Amino acid sequence: MEKITEMRQSTSTERATRSVVILGATGSIGKSTAEIVSRARGAYRVEAVAGGRDPQALAKLARELGAKFAALADPAGYAQLKEALTGTSITPAAGEEAVIEAALRPADIVVGAIAGTAGVRPTFAALTAGRTVALANKECLVCAGSAFMRQVALTGALLLPVDSEHNAIFQALGGASLETIEMITLTASGGPFRTWTREAIALATPEQALTHPNWSMGPKVTVDSAGLMNKGLELIEAHHLFGIEAGRLDVVVHAQSIVHGLVSFADGSVTAGLAAPDMKVPIGHCLAYPYRNRTAARRLDLTAIGELTFERPDLERFPALRIAIDALRTGQGLSTVLNAANEVAVEAFLNRMIPFREIALVVEEACNSALAGGDAHEPESIADALAIDGCVRERSRRALKQRASVQ
Repeated sequence: MEKITEMRQSTSTERATRSVVILGATGSIGKSTAEIVSRARGAYRVEAVAGGRDPQALAKLARELGAKFAALADPAGYAQLKEALTGTSITPAAGEEAVIEAALRPADIVVGAIAGTAGVRPTFAALTAGRTVALANKECLVCAGSAFMRQVALTGALLLPVDSEHNAIFQALGGASLETIEMITLTASGGPFRTWTREAIALATPEQALTHPNWSMGPKVTVDSAGLMNKGLELIEAHHLFGIEAGRLDVVVHAQSIVHGLVSFADGSVTAGLAAPDMKVPIGHCLAYPYRNRTAARRLDLTAIGELTFERPDLERFPALRIAIDALRTGQGLSTVLNAANEVAVEAFLNRMIPFREIALVVEEACNSALAGGDAHEPESIADALAIDGCVRERSRRALKQRASVQ
């Protein structure tokens, strides 16, 4: 909290060109970042881009942005990446270590947008180097939040939140001390199943879960949002990011996705972060911080919207949120367990191996198993967190196979 609020607005009118590394460049956040960088001529220079498994898309983006280095996570795609970059001065590389090399390239800001646990090591590497990191990967803090925040304190790195909710909270806080805060509230759209019955939600198909009413996101995040697990992960992220305990974190359902977060203070006042549901708003804020550059993000017109509604989340219809809240309150590294089991369960659902209702069941069973087995503990390091993650994934996949064999 202290580090994230200590940077102050500069009075200088001169702004040097900022060098940027985009991790997860071919995903939705990466593409939005690239669009902002491309439109803000002279404001940014791209040092490196990193992608997952699509060498052609990564090469195309690297060319368009004039990157110096392009890293593909999948080693099998190196030959295609190299060929696609022939005739340029862009250095191609592939494999996990290549992505980490991209994260360590000299840059003013690193956008950490690699989805899932795959983003943990590269993002942590950027913090180790003392970089300013615009964090769009909530799994980093859910999986290894304590280790990440210790590294921020140790290196003096700056961690800026890209998630719309956390970015709104960051702006609404205005540098206030924790002692003055009564409650931090994150809003949830309610997803595509906000008005569905419990029975209907249980039988939802992947196609239905992937149809979000307000946001355009990757499949994993969209499924998480449909079950409100995404909001549970964001509560855990907020706990680490702002250094505030579970008892002062809350969630309300706000279908319009206009108010992204609220801060309630001890004197009775409340500040809120509002914006149209467009990820270019928080991305642009992080890229320019502490300045504000003009972006092509959608502008907010409250008169056109007419009304804003708020309601309590239904934890009976959306048990994933309850499970995440319980994991946060229990501690003992249960958020690491929850994150790993959830990634396995969502993958199984998208592959039509389990119905939607079983995502939460798989996650809860993993958490209960970790507690019952006495092996639940807060990870002491990134390596420890990833080791726990690997064990939980293996157990969860084994449990899914057993479940399938019985049915």
